[in-house]
Amino acid sequence: MRIIGKIGIPSLIIILVMLSLLAACSDDSKTEAPTPVGTPTATPTIIPTETPTPTQEPAEDIVITIGNISDMTGPGAMIFGVMNMVLDDLVEYYNEENLIPGVELKVVSYDTQYDPAKAIPGYEWVREKGADIIYVIATPAVAVLTARANDDKVVLFGPTAAQEDITPPGYVFSLGSVPQCDGYTLIKWIAENDPDFPKDRPAKIGGASWTDGYSDKHMDALKKYAENHPDQYEWVGTYLTPFTFIWGPEVEALKDCDYVYINPVMTQFAQEYRAAGYNAKFIGSVAHTTMMDQIDDADLWDEIDGTLILNTSRWWNDEGTFVELSKELLQKNHASDAESLIRSGSGYLGILVPYQMLEIIRQTIEAVGPENFDTEALYNTAQSFSHTVDGIERYSYTETKRASTNYMVILEARGAEKDLFRVSEWVPIICAP
Repeated sequence: MRIIGKIGIPSLIIILVMLSLLAACSDDSKTEAPTPVGTPTATPTIIPTETPTPTQEPAEDIVITIGNISDMTGPGAMIFGVMNMVLDDLVEYYNEENLIPGVELKVVSYDTQYDPAKAIPGYEWVREKGADIIYVIATPAVAVLTARANDDKVVLFGPTAAQEDITPPGYVFSLGSVPQCDGYTLIKWIAENDPDFPKDRPAKIGGASWTDGYSDKHMDALKKYAENHPDQYEWVGTYLTPFTFIWGPEVEALKDCDYVYINPVMTQFAQEYRAAGYNAKFIGSVAHTTMMDQIDDADLWDEIDGTLILNTSRWWNDEGTFVELSKELLQKNHASDAESLIRSGSGYLGILVPYQMLEIIRQTIEAVGPENFDTEALYNTAQSFSHTVDGIERYSYTETKRASTNYMVILEARGAEKDLFRVSEWVPIICAP
């Protein structure tokens, strides 16, 4: 069966915002998330949950507790459920394989129902339950908790963080990149590597997307790069709209483009653009890989054929440490749903996110020993963390760098094979036009 199939508009919005690498970055601690359509207006009961832990290790092992602040029953619960699953599976794997000798890892989880107003109660609850580290999957909560984590000197990891939440550098660490860097990296690679790039004129480029808190920043980077390289690009326009499924005006405005940054929920725009007879190559980033089963369901692989997507990991049909580990844990823990999870997109490949956090814990224990583990030791290790995967220093932090990702890859959609395929080696992230 499908774990993530056809879903309603509110869930699509939340999924897009969550996986955008800078979701809800304009939220602040006084702003609550809007009540999703079709849900009761009364505040639901908060349901803290504690993940069952494996059989107790020997008494001499210390317990390091990860406080997971996530959405379990709210509008994004389906996609967040995969990320919670990934965290639990990876922690169990580390414990069973004794990858951090002398340590038992434990997860306590708190359900914010994707409401930023519940971030602080969640933070307090997991701290009361003994959390040594905060892991915030519910990304709008990162902005809310940044000041508190810095004041309390508690290390907080998140799959994404806004640039303003990690500048100046403090106790908040993003386990991904930021959308501006994604935009600069993608557009530079296209100009230098795409065989279809115009040879005798600047390429016309523009974009259309929802006002989702990510696409505007991504397109702003594309525009700045184009303006700084007029010999390569001509920026046609940025078209942002509320959460609509009618794209007629945007399609017409971008009809003469060579490249179009497409809304991360690609189906409707792709269908309308191709139906109008226009041929621009679509481009996108990590968020565009999260709902590939929507392309399957709508039978739109021909419409997105040739689309170029910057992604944090290799794809399911490729080889590599994270791909193999993801497949191994999927078959071990979710064999009956493995095929559906793979076809749904990049969700379970998100294992590379908590993997970095667990590696930082492991390196801390190697440096100071289990008996000397504390927040200060973890923080010192985190801000000097470096991790090489498949011969590449994929992730690192420094005293000033708080977004870990150093390299990404370019994927291409191929209509005939109905899948994504890697068309680049590791591309270094750039963060300036």
